[in-house]
Amino acid sequence: MAKIPAEKIILGIDPGTTVMGYGIIEVTGKTPKLVAMGAVELAKYKDHYLKLQKIFERVVSLIDSYHPDELAIEAPFYGKNVQSMLKLGRAQGVAMAAALSRSMPIFEYAPLRIKQAITGRGNASKEQVAMFLQQYLKLEEMPKYLDATDGLAAAVCHFFQKQNLVSSGGAKSWKEFIRQNPGRVK
Repeated sequence: MAKIPAEKIILGIDPGTTVMGYGIIEVTGKTPKLVAMGAVELAKYKDHYLKLQKIFERVVSLIDSYHPDELAIEAPFYGKNVQSMLKLGRAQGVAMAAALSRSMPIFEYAPLRIKQAITGRGNASKEQVAMFLQQYLKLEEMPKYLDATDGLAAAVCHFFQKQNLVSSGGAKSWKEFIRQNPGRVK
């Protein structure tokens, strides 16, 4: 069985062009604890490119301040408004570029996957996700923006994902996965 690193710091990001949420956890053994959580308010900036610059600068600042080992980021979901989707994709891309500028590994999770990992239900509300995290990480108070708990949820989802891979002795290759899971491959 793989050994769990003694300490790992995970930065979680919920990208957005109005509000970008983030959460940072430190994992010691199998126990995560909150390091920082917050939101970057971007609505005050009218220029979309200035918003992207602020996202990049804040993510780099978080990386330089907390030295996370990995970035877990919420992937854009399908939406009916194409312009909104493009803006959200750009926000995600800029956050990813900030991590790449610091040679940091990136892990993307769909919103449904994050909610499912946190609450057990893919259709959970932001409030339900926040309430679970409040209990799980013993948060004293909720943030002003639930985007912050959404960023934190991405980090915790990544922690849970890594725990499952380590505890299940995850396959090292597709060939090994198929050998270990013959009933799951058709």
